[in-house]
Amino acid sequence: MKTYVVALDVGGTAMKGGLVTSSGEVLLSDRRATPRSEGPARVVEAIREFIDDLAAAGDGPPAGVGVAVPGLVTADAALYAANIGWKDVPAAEFTTLDVPVRLGHDVRTGGLAESVVGAGRSERDFLFLSIGTGIAGAIIVGGTPYGGSAGWGGEIGHIPVLPEGERCACGQIGCLETYASAASVARRYAERTSRTASTRPPASREVTPATAEDVVSLAMTGDRDAAAVWDEALEALSLALASYTLLLDPSSIVLGGGLSEAGPALFDPLAERLQEKLTWRTAPPLRPAALGTSAGMLGAALLGLQAAGFPDPGATWKLDVLRPAPVP
Repeated sequence: MKTYVVALDVGGTAMKGGLVTSSGEVLLSDRRATPRSEGPARVVEAIREFIDDLAAAGDGPPAGVGVAVPGLVTADAALYAANIGWKDVPAAEFTTLDVPVRLGHDVRTGGLAESVVGAGRSERDFLFLSIGTGIAGAIIVGGTPYGGSAGWGGEIGHIPVLPEGERCACGQIGCLETYASAASVARRYAERTSRTASTRPPASREVTPATAEDVVSLAMTGDRDAAAVWDEALEALSLALASYTLLLDPSSIVLGGGLSEAGPALFDPLAERLQEKLTWRTAPPLRPAALGTSAGMLGAALLGLQAAGFPDPGATWKLDVLRPAPVP
């Protein structure tokens, strides 16, 4: 019988779970919607149900449980998450299993996985930046995610990069996330094209909604509105990363999240702009995340193994065994 843990990555819209062995084999994986609209109590209940169902599919009881959640979190409690609405939820509330449980911040947990087995495996100090619906970072110092004095470390998405810019949903002005997240890129393109359309004849005013990926593609083919939005996103990112680099001198910056899949359209101009802003020193290299959307779940597995008392979990894992298997 293989020793395994239950790992769960809880997002605002979806939960990704799996059973992962101590050797890094993903025995099975699954995905479910996060019932956020039904309230925080229902989300906690859904997490319990998901963990129970995953454990029931395993061969014997798990050695532990690891759960990555958004918001302010400690190893023992989910203290606050604005996008879910819960407050002060003990780790034990997330499962009915009588096994050790450990919680972690979602992005820092993904950064942990990239540090142990992914793109930052050979580096002790780097930034893991997730560019998705929002933007968040995991600061890896000495091989360990750094959360700061109160657990808010890594909120790079709310660095004000344009002080005279747009108001962010957080209440600040000119936050990075307002310009460079996938949601903001799509929103700003829609707003810009709506203004452009209003100057056209009535028959041509319709504007087709676009995703952030669409905006990047349009920018690469010469669409002026898309190019302007993408240019502002790259400028905002380069400003934030220059500040981060000057403060903490990382060996590299690992970019993950859906927008990182833009590939050279993101990495090449961003690297050039970052170097332009660091006139007297060499910019750290930008690297794509190695674990993709599995980073949070695999990081949660590392937390579960830590909770179960395994020394140096993930130290012997290989990327070629980290291939999720379907739920039987």
